[in-house]
This record gives sequence, structure tokens and C-alpha cells, in this order.
Amino acid sequence: MRFPSPFRSHLLTSFLLFGLALASRAADRPNILFVFSDDHATQAISAYGGRLAEIAPTPNLDRIAEEGMRFTRCLVTNSICGPSRATILTGKYSHKNGFFQNEATQFDGSQQTFPKLLRKAGYQTALIGKWHLASDPTGFDHWEILPGQGSYYNPDFITENGKHRETGYVTEIITEKAKTWLREQRDADKPFLLMVQHKAPHRAWDPAPKYLNAFDDVEIPEPDTLFDDYEGRGTAAREQDMTIDKTMTLGRDLKVKEEDDTGQFMTTAYNLMTDEQKKLWDAAYQPKNDAFVAAGLSGDERVRWKYQRYMKNYLRCIKSVDDSVGELRAWLEANGLAENTVVIYSSDQGFYLGEHGWFDKRFMFDESYRTPLLVKWPGVVKPGSVNSDLVSNLDFAETFLDIAGVAVPGDMQGASLVPILKGETPEDWRTSHYYHYYEYPGWHMVHRHEGVYDGRYKLMNFYDLEEWELYDLETDPQEMRNQIANPAYATEVARLKEELQRLREKYEVPENQKQDLTNVDMHYHSDSIRARGIERRREREAREKAQQKKQPQ
Repeated sequence: MRFPSPFRSHLLTSFLLFGLALASRAADRPNILFVFSDDHATQAISAYGGRLAEIAPTPNLDRIAEEGMRFTRCLVTNSICGPSRATILTGKYSHKNGFFQNEATQFDGSQQTFPKLLRKAGYQTALIGKWHLASDPTGFDHWEILPGQGSYYNPDFITENGKHRETGYVTEIITEKAKTWLREQRDADKPFLLMVQHKAPHRAWDPAPKYLNAFDDVEIPEPDTLFDDYEGRGTAAREQDMTIDKTMTLGRDLKVKEEDDTGQFMTTAYNLMTDEQKKLWDAAYQPKNDAFVAAGLSGDERVRWKYQRYMKNYLRCIKSVDDSVGELRAWLEANGLAENTVVIYSSDQGFYLGEHGWFDKRFMFDESYRTPLLVKWPGVVKPGSVNSDLVSNLDFAETFLDIAGVAVPGDMQGASLVPILKGETPEDWRTSHYYHYYEYPGWHMVHRHEGVYDGRYKLMNFYDLEEWELYDLETDPQEMRNQIANPAYATEVARLKEELQRLREKYEVPENQKQDLTNVDMHYHSDSIRARGIERRREREAREKAQQKKQPQ
């Protein structure tokens, strides 16, 4: 059918106006800047308060909280790096997205993810920094990632065109790459999703050159449970391999070159540095290392020295992350994008900063189960809001989609946080949260467990051990007393076991298959690592003696 010329002209004009309207709506949809760190504990963000708030402030992160919402109960589904990232991408638990543990696991990039859905809806998507999911990213217009854990100094990056090395400090490089993308590769006619994913403050906590001496004149407060003896807890707490005392190495972790028996610090950090970086590093660390070696510390005093060195390095790394947040926000403000950009900060999980004598994560205990979540959404989130609902990294994908006005697929297992961000918690919001950790045997030897938390009581099932644990966080916030056998809590135990089963059915969790714990492969255990280090030291000493014999007298 052929329309008259005036009608054709009118129809064309209508289509053009409709197209312009669509383009305008696309441009008006909020941009999303998601800044994501690795192993950043809420205890190390001053907006959350605590023992470190005054001596190690995080002003740029605090500013997000001051201008937006701080979530006090953001819980992870599986407290370990890769599985947390997979949950965020898919909005699904590990048993649904297929990524259960870090070791020997590859993320299936063909599955549905929120970046793919945003891209399909007209968003430009970019990912820069740590990926840690083994496969290449999918659903992004641009990506540039660290291989595996990546390096703090002079790191390699992978793109679609291969691998290349950059000179500098990883947090600063990732920040500059993000600003370059915003400045040079961003399509101004499209809203964007930019995921800036830092390596820091992941082990082994190598600070930037400019912060090598930060906190030198500060005594870091110790947690009350630094010397926890695990009395009243179960087998899992006693058998873990994540103590500052026994597991944390003087060489790789704490930068004492003289004690680097395994050679890990030299090969994974020091030997990657430029001569100038080594010069600055040695000037900062060698006098302190010499003093430590000369002191010959043992027992509790040795643990205290290790704690101080660990915490100062950890907090030094966070100073660079806080700088990154400030730089990115300053760029948005200088370029007129701040008012239409949702800024979200989080981490893949929490971390132990000496609590229970530990570092690392994995357990359902509070310090690693709870992760930071700060959100600034101009014109939507009331500045200075604080929310204590049970939210989760399971909800991130749904939230990103809802912010963009994209329908949330029915097979995602979380819920959008947008109503909560608007100050209107839905009446049917979750009142309990399901957790499941799978990696055993593995690094730090934390037994597999699942559990349920309702905001006060936490029930854990260490099913390979056939042990249950119950904690009342109202009377025991440090989770020091397992109440599972206390008759006074029998009603709560029964109720929570029913709730655990309800959540298992809701999320379609497969039945747990009990492992045989006899003759467990302890390949990852620190005793094994330490034994290899001792063997290497003996080999080195033997070579040195042999060389001395060959030299003319």
C-alpha cells in the first residue's frame, strides 16, 4: 500500500520523533558505576565505625554513605572470590550458576548475566580489573582484566587481543583505565555500566609506593578475639588453616625477605618491581625487618608483631582503593555525569582482620559473611540513609536491571533493592538468608557448611562433620558460644532447621553429598607449604656450602 506524499512525510516525521524520544529516554536512564574490591571488610570502612574508623579513615567511601545509603546487613551467598562474582553476574546461587569454588572451576559465560541484558537494552557495558572466573568475560562492549589474582606491581592485563604488561601499581592503573574508557571510548548517546574491579586488598597486601610508610607511627588496635582458643566452638573452627599465628607467612605475606623460605614473595612480588620500586620498597621495609629479626620474638609477641604488619599493609592497600573511588567520582562531577550516575561500592565478601585470630574469609561467621554495600543515587536515595534489612549479593543483578528499567528474569533468585533504596522495604522482603560454602579440601581448610540467618540467630550445618552450630548474635555478637546443645535454645534450633529446609526447597538446592574425611588431601594446608619451604631452604643452604667448598682458599 502506498501512502500519499504528505502522509508519507508526516509518517517519517513521526518515526523520527519517536526515535529521538527513544534516544532521549536511553540517555536519561541512569548510568551505573560499580566499584568492586576484593576482601574488603566492613571493619575497614570508617563509615561502618569500629576500632579502625579513627586511625584509618576512608573519606571517599564515607562520602558515598553520607550522600546515599549504607547497608549494614549485606550478606554473601558463598564467602569466596569467584563464586561471589558469579552470583553477582547471574543473580543465582552457586548450585544454579555452576561456580562453586575457586579451584579448577570455569565460569560458563554462555549463561544469562545482567551485563548481557543491559547491553541488549541499549546500555554500553565495560569491565576493567579483576575477573577471577577463568573464562573470558561475555556481555561487555569492552573488557580488560587481570589474569587470575593479578599482581600488585607492574601487572599483566588480558584483552580480546591478548596479554600485555603495564608499569605501575595495579589499583592506580585500573583507575586510569576506567577514566580512559569514560573519556575516550564511552558512547555519549548511551547509558553505561562500568564495572571497576580492584585486586586490592586481596592477599598478599602489597601497598602502593606512596603508602609504604603509612601508619608507621600508629599502633593498630587489636580485636578482643585475637587470641581466641575456639573453646565452645566446633571442629571446623579448630581445624581451619587461616590463623595469623600459624598460617600467615613471614615471607610472602609479611614481606620479611630473610624468612621467604618458599620464595613466593620474591617471585610473585619483589622480582616484578622496577629498580626504582625496589629501592622505595627496601627503604620502607628493610630497617623494620632487621629490627624484627634481631628481636627474636616468640609466642604472643610474635603474633602481635605479625598482626601489626598485616593490618598496616592491608590498610595501606585500602587507602589506594579509597583514592580510586574519589578519582572516579571527581571525573564524573567534572564531566557533568554525577547527577545521572548511580555509584555503588561493594566487595566480594568480608574478611577477618584478626578476629578469632584469623585472616581470610569462607566461614559464615559475621566478619566474612557480611560485605560492604554503599549506594549513591542522586534524587532517589535519601542522603545519610542506613538500612538493616537482610540484603545480599544475590540481589545485585536484579537491582542493576531495575535501575535501568529492564525486566528482571523470573529465574533469578534474588530481588531488586530499588524499593529499599527509595525507602520502601517491601512487606514480603526476606526475613532469613541462606548460605552455602563448598570448597574443602582447599586453601585454608574450612569445612563445607550451609546455614540460615534471621537477623538474630544463625544456624550452621557442617554436614561432612555431622555437626551443627547455633549463635545468638544479640547476646553473643562475636559468635563465641555455640548454643546448639543448650536446652534454652531448643525451640529456635527446631524453627531454624525448618527454615533452612524451606530455603533449600525454595532455591532448589541439591541434597548434600557427605565427603569421606579420612585421608584428606592436605595439599593446601600451611603445614605442607611450610614443609616445602623448609626443604627449599635446606637445598639452598646445601648449594651455598657446595659453592663455598669450590672457592679457592
